[in-house]
Amino acid sequence: MELNTFANVRVLFFAKSRELVGEKETVINYPSRISTRRILNELLERYNSLSVISENLILSLNEEYLDINDDLIINLKTGDELAVIPPISGG
Repeated sequence: MELNTFANVRVLFFAKSRELVGEKETVINYPSRISTRRILNELLERYNSLSVISENLILSLNEEYLDINDDLIINLKTGDELAVIPPISGG
């Protein structure tokens, strides 16, 4: 029987996501084994203000992009760093 374990993950908000959330960073306690889609869904549930940019958000874990469309199961550990990156426009 496998016990659910959790990881305290540092979540960083950049640019427009920081503006919408109203904070630069936080710590969220996620299950250690979680799908990339569930990470996004839990962020949107916690910070519903992100919904206006949810279709274009990019997430990275420890500076590596996550493909939220693949719905991969990943293993998190305490101290991991999740970045919420809004759509980027260039000029």
